[in-house]
Amino acid sequence: MSNRPRAFRLDSADVAAIPADIAHAPEPQARIVVAEESGEIIDALLTPVEPPRRRAPWVGLLLSALGGLTVFGVGLWIDSLVRRLFEINPGLAWAAIALAALAGLALFGLLARETLGVLRERRIERLRQAAGDAHAANSDREARAVVKDLDALYAARADTARARTALASIDETIIDAQDRLAIAERELMAPLDRQARQAVARAAKQVSLVTAVSPRAIVDVGFVLYSSFTLVRRLAAIYGGRPGFFGFLRLARNVAAHLAVTGGMAAGDGLVQQAMGLGLAAKVSARLGEGVLNGMLTARVGLAAIDACRPMPFHALPAPTFTEVAGHLFDNGDKGG
Repeated sequence: MSNRPRAFRLDSADVAAIPADIAHAPEPQARIVVAEESGEIIDALLTPVEPPRRRAPWVGLLLSALGGLTVFGVGLWIDSLVRRLFEINPGLAWAAIALAALAGLALFGLLARETLGVLRERRIERLRQAAGDAHAANSDREARAVVKDLDALYAARADTARARTALASIDETIIDAQDRLAIAERELMAPLDRQARQAVARAAKQVSLVTAVSPRAIVDVGFVLYSSFTLVRRLAAIYGGRPGFFGFLRLARNVAAHLAVTGGMAAGDGLVQQAMGLGLAAKVSARLGEGVLNGMLTARVGLAAIDACRPMPFHALPAPTFTEVAGHLFDNGDKGG
């Protein structure tokens, strides 16, 4: 008898149903037997989760109030300056008005750029959350929406044209939601992940070399901070973000939070144990050791920034490891030739 699945009609003469409340039913003569199961379906009780209480935005109110007072003060100062210039020389007064208008236009442009940068960062955050939710729920509708948003996010980038074409070719294909997300991650994220890994590796190596030969500790601190900020902005640009000043502050906060969750300077992957096993303390100078540690710190910041900037969580592709981006910091030069 074949056990392959097949379709049949319940009202067919070849189908016999055995009720669940009959203990010993006679042997049916039908070719197909359907046995009912006893028991009732009970919906699982969901424990309601109390939403967190929203705190008063005191910091936001303070900054908004101070900003408003600053704008009023600058406006009154400009008004007073123009009035005095009209008394002295009307030509200078009109020149001051033109400069004030030019400054206002530049300020409007800066505010527009900052607003767009913050909105783009929020869009990437929402997209990453939606991709994680779609993968967990295995919802095809949500997966299609995520893929559509990814296509819109990278629509203006020529380096993603081939990947977006490949995703468009499977748009109407009936596949599993997680498979759809996996294809999108492999097609769109894989090239960007390679660029991100290379950027983190270059930054870590640069910081390690510069701080190893730097004569002053204050120079080390300044260069590490500058390299970390530049690296975060570079990674945001790789994954589609264009943060301005306030957008960068928001992104830096997310990176710092991720570092706190993942353990900050914890290198992992057995790399610290490997370094101690090689006897770095006996092989290199104290300055070179400090350079290696600064490179490790930069690498950790880069890994946290990748997680914060990437519009999709790592599922189909492996997340970059510390060894991949900073393993060269422990090379002792014995390899090769």
